[in-house]
Amino acid sequence: MENKNLKISLKWSIIKGLLMLAMPILAGNLLQSSYQFVDAYWVGKVGKEAVAAVSLSGPITFLIVALGTGFAMAGTILVAQYAGAGKKELVDRSASQTLLSVVVISLVLSVIWFFSAEWILQTMGVAPEVMHYALPYLQTTFCGLLFTFIFSMFQSILRGVGEVNIPLYIILSTVLLNFVIDPMFILWFGPIPSMGPQGAAIATLITQGISAAIWLWILFRGKYGIKLNWSDFRPDFWFIKKAFNLGFPSSLEMSVRALGFVLLTSLITSFGTNVLAAYGAGANINQFIFIPLMGLSIATSTMIGQNLWARQLDRAQKIAKTSALISFSALTSLGILVYIFAPQLIQLFIEGNSTNQEVIQIWSTFLRILAFSLGFMWIQFSFTGVFRAAGNTMMAMILGIISMFVLEIPLAYWLSKQTSLGVDGIWRAFPITNIAMAVICYVIYQRGKRKEKNLTQDQVQPQISDDQNGVKEEAVAELGKVILNS
Repeated sequence: MENKNLKISLKWSIIKGLLMLAMPILAGNLLQSSYQFVDAYWVGKVGKEAVAAVSLSGPITFLIVALGTGFAMAGTILVAQYAGAGKKELVDRSASQTLLSVVVISLVLSVIWFFSAEWILQTMGVAPEVMHYALPYLQTTFCGLLFTFIFSMFQSILRGVGEVNIPLYIILSTVLLNFVIDPMFILWFGPIPSMGPQGAAIATLITQGISAAIWLWILFRGKYGIKLNWSDFRPDFWFIKKAFNLGFPSSLEMSVRALGFVLLTSLITSFGTNVLAAYGAGANINQFIFIPLMGLSIATSTMIGQNLWARQLDRAQKIAKTSALISFSALTSLGILVYIFAPQLIQLFIEGNSTNQEVIQIWSTFLRILAFSLGFMWIQFSFTGVFRAAGNTMMAMILGIISMFVLEIPLAYWLSKQTSLGVDGIWRAFPITNIAMAVICYVIYQRGKRKEKNLTQDQVQPQISDDQNGVKEEAVAELGKVILNS
């Protein structure tokens, strides 16, 4: 099952291969980020309270989604590695079992969190004028968790086999649809009343629902390296156990990060609506800059996963280092532009009238403090992505805990509450954390490389055994340990 994209991963030059795989993904992620960009633009027309509502809802939504994405990430890892090994049957089974798990988890989470939304917002101390917009926005978002999960899962799985163009085309179609219907639901259009932020959630639910239907149709037809089969949807406890072992640390890592962002948002909320609105406007800018570069991370993980299964260990190491260097350079350059044009960028989401000048000033300060550490932030994400691709999801989880609960949140609280910096103390915690985590991740990676050099050739070669179902399973974890385990 060596398609063109698999040949790119295994045989082409690293830089050329990364760019060939990353460009369609980058374009897709850029389009994906335009969901939030377009939503934020039209929500900004409603007022700063609406912007604040969406800003505090984002981390909450991220937390809920993170709880159920472990299986999706595990499925993607298995798909990429089985694709690299040429095991078509296991690719199909992994995709089907991942979909089954995602459907069950998303439905359970939708019910639980729909009825918990008001309590969550009250616990965060949300002001009544913000609650008016935040509650219906959150509840509508929770109703669409199934579509959100399927939307993101299918993109990742197809990318796991190296198919990056089809996700791009589907995302483009849904983004164009979202661009058309967003203002209709957010503001006012004929018989459709103005719904503010809830309208943005409804528009997203509609477009992602259509997208999920298209994904199902494509994968049941089986034209792009993966075919869903009804027989593979019977619960496979071997797969569930394997997916849990791989996915639970990833899910916990993202949940920890998401919980950290919820706590951070609560801290920001204590400084008032203007600060919260500023945070939301700036977060949209950060996301628009940051998400497109996730394309390189996904391409890197795909190439590393496929090269690990092909036992090209030296090439996997070179891919990790090359990707980190490219992304560091790109984000540092973008950071310079952000520093220069911070006020102008923020005014894309917040009207530049006299009542919003404080909001603009607050986030301009934050962006400029953060700007020159963007490259270091990406080093952390690059190497944690490498750890996941190698099956070392536990290390990624540990690093996430250190980043949020050992460094960022304690620093943000201490600098903002215990010093004269005030809210600027929160902003200063970000670059300090980014630089510290970049150093930590690089040290761990280098330590793993030194261990690999001390291993014998016999230790490097994975062992092959038969599981109880008669499926040959290669020891992915061993390959991960060779390169990355510390």
